[in-house]
Amino acid sequence: MKLKWTRMCSLATLVILALVSAASGQSSMAALVGAAKREGQLTVIALPHDWCGYGGVINGFKAKYGLRVNELNPDAGSGDEIEAIKANKGNMGPQAPDVIDVGLSFGPSAKKDGLLQPYKVSTWNTIPNSAKDAEGYWYGDYYGVLAFQVNTDIVKTLPRDWPDLLKPEYKNAVALAGDPRASNQAIQGVFAAGLSAAKGNVAAAADEGLKFFADMNKRGNFVPVIGKAASLAQGATPIIIRWDYNALADRDTLKGNPKVEVVVPASGVVAGVYVQAISAYAPHPNAAKLWMEYLYSDEGQLGWLKGYCHPIRFQNLVASRKVPADLLAKLPSADAYAKAVFPTLEQQDRAKEVITKQWDTVVGANVK
Repeated sequence: MKLKWTRMCSLATLVILALVSAASGQSSMAALVGAAKREGQLTVIALPHDWCGYGGVINGFKAKYGLRVNELNPDAGSGDEIEAIKANKGNMGPQAPDVIDVGLSFGPSAKKDGLLQPYKVSTWNTIPNSAKDAEGYWYGDYYGVLAFQVNTDIVKTLPRDWPDLLKPEYKNAVALAGDPRASNQAIQGVFAAGLSAAKGNVAAAADEGLKFFADMNKRGNFVPVIGKAASLAQGATPIIIRWDYNALADRDTLKGNPKVEVVVPASGVVAGVYVQAISAYAPHPNAAKLWMEYLYSDEGQLGWLKGYCHPIRFQNLVASRKVPADLLAKLPSADAYAKAVFPTLEQQDRAKEVITKQWDTVVGANVK
């Protein structure tokens, strides 16, 4: 009887603690919303509305919290965003960005330069450790994986994994979406093929990727042309290795002329991540924190997914059944993304060094 009473008391204590924690979280969020509304606006930069569904995401944030969003230079690149912070350190006016959305490598370097301030969103624990700074200075927001974009009017049997691309039926069919001596997307494509060939050994992926493409080139399957939607439609490059979100967007744009299938390979699934961060000099720091809370909420994450960019919490959302069925139906199998590998900056740098310098000697294909 005593043991039973002890267990009941323990259970009651856990329930009370959970209720207190929930109430505390609601109170903190309410305080943040109030502080952000007093600031009145948020300043963003480099967020074109047709990129990753950002138009809908921005409108959703404005509708939910009633804040004005000042949008700077939608076509800026990651480097421009960093320079905007540097140039406006003492400026509290409209040209100073509160938040940035940049390529993975810019997160650590901006932190090192003292340009960012830390903030951990309430969904922090659902963001993979490999895609965030432990202290909260930057965190992955969305990613794409290297996939096969296939013109099925020409290619009748879909390739399902990297080794399939070496088959005779794909002669003069396979292209990269860039020059692997200069394009990050193409470099990652070579790396992904090598990761498959190396059975998941990241350290060997760059070398194995070069060997794989050398073999493909020797067999006559590799087309040394930068693959684009136009070359896919024309049949010059009926299979293109590219980021899935670009391939899926092309599928919509082409509207069935030709028919396009997007295949995430069974192995060698490599993810490319962008990251969010708050400027250390943000004129509207509370609005910036509220923006982060929105982006990493279920609603914000699904907003990116509507634009075909996989939100960083994708696996968590799928596991908790929060992704609408009609949205999942537009994507390759969710199981394919569970295998995604997120290379570290060091691993990416090494792969870039090997692939860019050895492509000509090992593969010998002059991509144009």
